[in-house]
Amino acid sequence: MKITSVRPWLIKSDASYWGEFLFVEVTTDEGVSGWGEITTTTSLANRALCMILRQIGTAVTGEDPARIEYLWHKIFRSFTYMGSRGAAVECVSAIDIALWDIRGKVLGKPIYELLGGPVRNEIALYTHPNQAKFIGNEAVVREIRDIVESGHTALKFDPFPYQGRTDGGQSREQRDGYLDGSMTRKDEREAAELTALIRETAGPDVDILIDAHGRFDVPTAIRLCRSLEEAGQIDWFEEPCPPESLNALRQVREKVSAAISWGERGHTKWDFVPVLENKLADYIMPDVTWTGGITELKKISALCEAYYIPVSPHDAAGPINVVAGAQVMMTVPNFYKLETSEWNLGKYDHLIDRPLDVSNGSLKLTPNPGLGVELNRNYLQSHEIELD
Repeated sequence: MKITSVRPWLIKSDASYWGEFLFVEVTTDEGVSGWGEITTTTSLANRALCMILRQIGTAVTGEDPARIEYLWHKIFRSFTYMGSRGAAVECVSAIDIALWDIRGKVLGKPIYELLGGPVRNEIALYTHPNQAKFIGNEAVVREIRDIVESGHTALKFDPFPYQGRTDGGQSREQRDGYLDGSMTRKDEREAAELTALIRETAGPDVDILIDAHGRFDVPTAIRLCRSLEEAGQIDWFEEPCPPESLNALRQVREKVSAAISWGERGHTKWDFVPVLENKLADYIMPDVTWTGGITELKKISALCEAYYIPVSPHDAAGPINVVAGAQVMMTVPNFYKLETSEWNLGKYDHLIDRPLDVSNGSLKLTPNPGLGVELNRNYLQSHEIELD
């Protein structure tokens, strides 16, 4: 069997927070194809990635898709002068996921059976409230109650208003081109009040996870974390500072009590080693579509196991993202929960051949080979965004 093409599918979809999905299809000369996904946040990035993927496709055409480890390194090392962050490893991630999908289909087994076999029967989830509905306290209460009643035992949200929003909805960072890392006292107070309300509504047995989205300076992150600790008994404080400085992360960690979660913006095992070695996080949360695919997520999970650190993948985008992370977590002893963007994932139904079963707050994977789901090619063709 040989690879014949690597095809990016840029799809317009309301099911995506950003209005687009970028899927990747790897095809072979024996008619078996595999699906991957790249999760990005801007249309500009998606278009650049499509161009890169087409070039990679030329480089791997004719290769054996079963040589997953070899192809991972061949693609990754072709970007050696760009480093491991960003576009290079995102492309590696998507192709790696697709190659595992092909391998599972050829062998007639789900990917988790190829990674050592399952250590659990289903994947516990944490999810997000729809904060667009947070107009008044009654609406907040309704949304949180829906999540708890759905069977989820953990939820995550970002309580902090984005500074300096204009009528166009841009944050100050987007408008002015830099991140100043601050937060006003008024916005801090409102964040604490929202967190307290959500804790009261969810009750004492639900984990409350806070996402800072890597955007605060050191003193602001410390101040905000402390205020939320007092307001809502939070269970983790995620990515308090931008990822470029681990020293900043260390300063925050030394002065707050909440557990620190880190890793959404980490790329490859090499980003995670210093975080683990320096005891900078209590939870590690790699994204399978950003950090190097299924191959790398399994390796990062093993590193974390050696430090007794739980792994909780950031998988809050499309259906391939979710199931690829879940396939790995079926085999990981030190697993906490898998992220989903909403408690009801029916928004993906039109994209895939069968709905994802997330009943009672957990994902049940099928025993079908590969990823266990197929993308709806008719929908992709009718919603593809033309690039040429």
